[in-house]
Amino acid sequence: MSGADVNLVLRSTRVVTPDGTRPATVAVADGRIDAVLPYDAEAPADARLEDFGEDVLLPGLVDTHVHVNDPGRTEWEGFHTATRAAAAGGITTLLDMPLNSLPPTTTVEHLRTKQRVAAAKAHIDTGFWGGAIPSNIKDLRPLHEAGVFGFKCFLSPSGVDEFPELDQEQLARSMAEISGFGGLLIVHAEDPSHLASAPQRSGPAYADFLASRPRDAENTAIEGLIAHARRLDARVHVLHLSSGDALPMIAAARREGVRITVESCPHFLTLTAEEVPDGATEFKCCPPIREAANQDVLWAGLADGTIDCIVSDHSPCTTDLKTPDFASAWGGISSLQLGLPAIWTEARRRGHSLDDVARWMSAAPAELAGLTRKGAIEAGRDADFAVLAPDDTFTVDPAELLHRNRVTAYAGRTLYGVVRSTWLRGVRIAADGTVAGPTGHLLERNH
Repeated sequence: MSGADVNLVLRSTRVVTPDGTRPATVAVADGRIDAVLPYDAEAPADARLEDFGEDVLLPGLVDTHVHVNDPGRTEWEGFHTATRAAAAGGITTLLDMPLNSLPPTTTVEHLRTKQRVAAAKAHIDTGFWGGAIPSNIKDLRPLHEAGVFGFKCFLSPSGVDEFPELDQEQLARSMAEISGFGGLLIVHAEDPSHLASAPQRSGPAYADFLASRPRDAENTAIEGLIAHARRLDARVHVLHLSSGDALPMIAAARREGVRITVESCPHFLTLTAEEVPDGATEFKCCPPIREAANQDVLWAGLADGTIDCIVSDHSPCTTDLKTPDFASAWGGISSLQLGLPAIWTEARRRGHSLDDVARWMSAAPAELAGLTRKGAIEAGRDADFAVLAPDDTFTVDPAELLHRNRVTAYAGRTLYGVVRSTWLRGVRIAADGTVAGPTGHLLERNH
């Protein structure tokens, strides 16, 4: 250890590092990891020592897909409640999506509005995506220079009028502009013509809703996205993949050198269409939760590396918008606090390790966003950690969740993995579900 500078030492028999899980001692100085040392390394006399025993020390999770909705729809969610729930769930960094807030993050002025609102409320480090809509091509470079991490677009209606989708010509123009300054375009990929031609029936039947968002809508949109990215040599990212059918074309495109990455979400990887009760619109999201056989294909895509990362797509709303009619209910699943145990429960059942989970939920999303100080327990990174009791279980009680509207598709499920504590830059910000006051920093790209 570098001695006097080290003020905190964390020790566990199971520390998840980029080189695997091992007994280790982690020395922290000024909010950064100074060194990862052998388990029996002696701590400086004046450093605080925290010994977690057999609880696992994970890198703090990085969630690059969160709808905070603040300001403008703060009754749906807000920076205080969203980041508090994230901290309780082992997440130390999130990136906020550019829509569902009013204003949307489509100009520098709107970005500054969001930053002002978030500054005093963020319990964890928080950054922002910009938005790409038909009318703001001129705003994309200024937003990039102002520090957004990339740009989100929709290829089908977003559900809110202030964030319209791009048609294929607009997609190509926006992609070319973003590629021109080395930016990243992240895409909600569902083809509007396939959605328009699918059967649309209102009512409580989940089967009807699933039929209204067919896999072909995703597959066709991703095929077109690949074609544009190949032609423009652009960097693109597929959001919330639910169709396993798209994986072979994504893998093939990568082999050809197309710069495309992919995420999926806890709900697609742990919940199945077969188990969704009619009228249970807490399970509604777009694209939808699909069948168990499709879920197996998604896990195979994680195992072989075609799917890069797992992020929440936390998209909450007020309880009154979750009507029993799948056609009219708001689509979105709230899972910030539950993503780690939900994924770990299924991952362990399928023979995966916490090394895999850390890669999917911390290292890979940090790499996607260029967050070089996040995502791993190694020297030089921020001292962001989640302490997990991986063999302990709990049953999800919505009353104990910390996001604003306590609707959850996970209610009543028993999950493995209890988050004992969460640490941000060497400070414990959550312990046993209790979260300290806001101390998160606002993040900008390349800072």
